[in-house]
Amino acid sequence: MSVRFEVRGRVGVITIDRPEARNAVDAATARGIEAAVDRLEADDSLWVGVLTGTPPSFCAGADLRVLEQGGLDDITTERGGFGGLAQRDRRKPLVAAVVGAALAGGFELVLACDLVVAARDSRFGLPEVRRALIAGAGGLVRLPTVVPRNVAMHVALTGEPIDAETAHRLGIVNELADPDDVLDAAVALAERVCLGAPLAVQRARQVLLASVEQGADVAWDLSAQGLRDMVATEDFAEGPRAFLEKRAPTWQGR
Repeated sequence: MSVRFEVRGRVGVITIDRPEARNAVDAATARGIEAAVDRLEADDSLWVGVLTGTPPSFCAGADLRVLEQGGLDDITTERGGFGGLAQRDRRKPLVAAVVGAALAGGFELVLACDLVVAARDSRFGLPEVRRALIAGAGGLVRLPTVVPRNVAMHVALTGEPIDAETAHRLGIVNELADPDDVLDAAVALAERVCLGAPLAVQRARQVLLASVEQGADVAWDLSAQGLRDMVATEDFAEGPRAFLEKRAPTWQGR
């Protein structure tokens, strides 16, 4: 199988497993990532996901041999777009755990995630223009929401990669780690997200993304509705109770 799924407590780990092809996305990989996200979304015992690739690369983007022979349809899914993920509507946060290169569509998969942990020697880039392509799986849409306009222009127009330290300084990467520790660090970050009430985390993510993608008016409406919905949950009662009793809350996700 080109995609593996592993459960670590409340965290679902999705691994792209085509190291011989630098984890480039072919049809089976796109379907496998979509199925893994389906599993994460459907399992109420899992609150956060981690997306990674079998070293030495995170993902080299589209498998160009497949792209040349079959076109975009072979590396996209109807619901998820490129790699079964780039345009996927989902509730649960995803942490990218990046070792090695995340280039082209691989970088776009990273940008589709919500948090990023990267190896200190990893690289990120959108080299599509050097292949008579453009980054059509979200790179040109999402990157300018993360970094300043001219930085995004440099990455997109030159095709030159940026190193992990630069990506961290620019805010693309949340945490840096040694290559052997990246996955554990990403799972640890996911576990810190799991300290929050899962429904509240999902709503906070939804509102934050709406404020970036749809504007303040939509985000304010979602925020107000989200707050009303949270007050009606069982977890809302547990939060203040646990605080007053000086103990960690026990979230039920309802």
